[in-house]
Amino acid sequence: MDNSPARGTRDLLPSAVALRDHVLARITEVYHRYGYQRIETPALEDLTRLTGGQGGENEKLIYQVLRRGLPDPVAADTPVADLVDLGLRFDLTVPLTRFYGNNHANLPLPFRSFQFGPVWRAERPQKGRYRQFNQCDIDLVGEPSVLAEVELIEATTEALAAVGLPGGATVRLSDRRFLSALAAASGLDESLWSTFFIGLDKLDKIGWDGVRTELAERGLPTEAVKSALDRIQSLTGLSADKVADALANALPSTEPQPFIEDLATTVGCLDELARTRELRWEFDPTLVRGMGYYTGQIFEIGHPASRSSVAGGGRYDRLIGRSLGRDVPACGFSIGFERIVDLLAERPSRESVAVLFESDVPLARALHVARELRAVGRTAEVLPRSGKIGAQLGRLTAAGHTSLVHLRSGEDQPQERELER
Repeated sequence: MDNSPARGTRDLLPSAVALRDHVLARITEVYHRYGYQRIETPALEDLTRLTGGQGGENEKLIYQVLRRGLPDPVAADTPVADLVDLGLRFDLTVPLTRFYGNNHANLPLPFRSFQFGPVWRAERPQKGRYRQFNQCDIDLVGEPSVLAEVELIEATTEALAAVGLPGGATVRLSDRRFLSALAAASGLDESLWSTFFIGLDKLDKIGWDGVRTELAERGLPTEAVKSALDRIQSLTGLSADKVADALANALPSTEPQPFIEDLATTVGCLDELARTRELRWEFDPTLVRGMGYYTGQIFEIGHPASRSSVAGGGRYDRLIGRSLGRDVPACGFSIGFERIVDLLAERPSRESVAVLFESDVPLARALHVARELRAVGRTAEVLPRSGKIGAQLGRLTAAGHTSLVHLRSGEDQPQERELER
């Protein structure tokens, strides 16, 4: 019998779980200071909700669950849609929108939500990509202004600093409304916008020439593509005070473009924050993000040690309306929890006392000593003495114990001593 876990999933040893607990505790502490409240949603969601056309490529990776009560065997020509009704969630945003639709009457407005839990995607397993992994999300629901974007970015960058993520992270910022306006100003028909965005999203993998080639192969007009890409390239490397004018010049319009002022406010706040603590940011006109539900500003955090972003999110003002029947402004940021854990060089120390007792020492005495240690907040494990003392001490050290109380018969006041690391 094969006892290995399913492909793309992992067993986690105590040391790995201890690191993950440490990371989650630091993130939770920061998010709580900003007023975000922890909620939980089920792993299973109605399949029609998960396949509503807003999850991008992730909708192709859903683990579907068979309906209860199916006959055995099932007729060979039965459509798959008649066999399944539930699916494992592929992110935490779609469940949040259902949660808010069901519970909004009992929630404050705006509502600051914090979620942590497993999600599932039928990925092709590889380093950094798993079929079951944890996500860590905060969302600000009911706040229409850029307060939401700025606060989410500030809180998340603070959380990443708190867990000890090495320096070098950069916040990249753009806006779906900007991308749509740019496509329109370049002469692309609205029916081609999504194709253009998909091609642009591959820039970091295939480069400018690759994007041009792919868009041409997809049948997009050459001149319109050239105009759009030229405009985008003219908007890189902007300082905070240049963003508004540069966007206005690149997108000539007689109509007001509210997203320009919004972006200027956001980058201005980030620039101010960067004067008080380590923070790098850039307006990135090539940033797209794959989810179909984004309606405004989008953002990612990149790190030089990771090929993929370590956090990402954006505004999704129309997604909750599918559950509630009316649109509610919402914005969220998700930390790539697994990637953060993989990037951390230092493992948290584990302070633990091994209470070792000889065979002629009453068990009650060993338990009493451990109980006293725990009463003052220490971690203590009771272990019988066995084998060669040197070998056992080595095993204790390997298991993460940092000190030892060795109980011997006739010794009234045993001394605690540190174990050699």
